[in-house]
Amino acid sequence: MNELEPVAATCPYCGEPIELTVDCTVETQRYVEDCEVCCRPIDVEVRVHRASGLPELTLRRQDDV
Repeated sequence: MNELEPVAATCPYCGEPIELTVDCTVETQRYVEDCEVCCRPIDVEVRVHRASGLPELTLRRQDDV
């Protein structure tokens, strides 16, 4: 598993597919990233599974947080 891992996701605003680059060396993280399609702020929550090292993303609209 690489330290930085590209992860396919879907924007919670526009529904378009996007790709986020996740730092897999941090077990849990939360940050805001703008959608590369509609430019709206997405609340990104990342959890990296200890056993597999694979990231799991939860994306939320800023007004839902």
